[in-house]
Amino acid sequence: MTGPGPSVFHSVTLDPEKCRGCTTCLKHCPTEAIRVRKGKARILDERCVDCGQCIRVCPSGAKLAVPDPLALLKEYRYRVAVPAPSLYGQFDERFSVDRILSGLLALGFDEVFEAARAAELAADATAAFLRGSGPGPWISSSCPAVVKLIQIRFPSLLDRLVPLASPMEIAARIVKEVLHPGRRDVGVFFISPCAGKVTAARHPQGADRSAVDGVLGIRDVYLPLRNLLSGAAERPLARAGSRGVAWARVDGESDAVGVPGSISVDGISDVIGVLEALENGKIRDVAFIEAMACPAGCVGGPLTVENPYIAKTRIRNREFQNPVLSERIEPAPVGFSDYGWSAPPAARSVLRLDPDVARALVMAEELEIRAEGLPGLDCGSCGAPTCRALAEDIVRGAAVETDCVFKLRERVRDLAAELFSLERMRPPGLDTED
Repeated sequence: MTGPGPSVFHSVTLDPEKCRGCTTCLKHCPTEAIRVRKGKARILDERCVDCGQCIRVCPSGAKLAVPDPLALLKEYRYRVAVPAPSLYGQFDERFSVDRILSGLLALGFDEVFEAARAAELAADATAAFLRGSGPGPWISSSCPAVVKLIQIRFPSLLDRLVPLASPMEIAARIVKEVLHPGRRDVGVFFISPCAGKVTAARHPQGADRSAVDGVLGIRDVYLPLRNLLSGAAERPLARAGSRGVAWARVDGESDAVGVPGSISVDGISDVIGVLEALENGKIRDVAFIEAMACPAGCVGGPLTVENPYIAKTRIRNREFQNPVLSERIEPAPVGFSDYGWSAPPAARSVLRLDPDVARALVMAEELEIRAEGLPGLDCGSCGAPTCRALAEDIVRGAAVETDCVFKLRERVRDLAAELFSLERMRPPGLDTED
């Protein structure tokens, strides 16, 4: 129940001491990656997409996103911070972007490079790709949780993903390949609102390795940074304008790309709905789909500290304060080929019942029979999210039919009737006719 092996990594974990086995997370996981066994939730590593939905809904705080520790900075002589634009929404507008970036220097970083600036470059590259490609809809690949969701649940849509690295990855490449080429003592640290970026830095999508050396959670940086903001000397460090800052919120990416016929969707459940409609051919005349797993966009990530809708409003306000900063120095231009994938993400076969096709067909037939015999109420009492998921677990050997409380009651009734019948029987020598 814990996944196929040590090569599987995801940054959403479970604290079993806090888990009460309440099944809330079970019912909200978009890829059915959670089971409850022996009173505790378990995450199926190979199915988890690091969307953070279980973190949001867990009433006990038992689900955690685990970024890299701040102590990791000590392993590098020269440290570069790459803050996500959602960091700006955590602070009220009294603190300018320049002051927030200056605070990061006071925190111990030697240099900052905004992911918002890389987002502007990514938007330009995306617009150029869309103009030169066939008809849409094309799907943004900037959200790693959405890409993993497509790999698991919607593999037929993989060729619809824009083959472009995320702003996090683009920023890290610029730092290492353009600003500091050849230096081996440079550590690039992304300051992230979400768990998905932690996993993407360890196992990048569309690349063999990531240029990011560590991913720090906004929640871990927030308090020490907040304490330094008032006293930090403000320096003109911002290089991104409103288009890049806007990527922190839903609609921000599609606005920056600027292609007519774009739509935006946020929240993992709504993303699934749009992808299902797209797969079924119900979405037409759409050029580009911005899909964000977190509510309100990246400002709603599980590693943030501020209410996502307050943060979203702050981001909008900052957009008006941040015009295009054309007078400031920008990095050397990098072409689309430098931003693109070295290899497209492949479908993940975690939903396959067995590697042997013949065996898988037999198991699939048994699964249908098992599912038909279950009540179909999807109550979650068995520890699986749906009756069909329980049927799959039974076929895989990870559960038994009597895990279903209704099947257990049927079995108890049958046993009781059998015991009552046995109780009325007498040995042949003592049996008498009535």
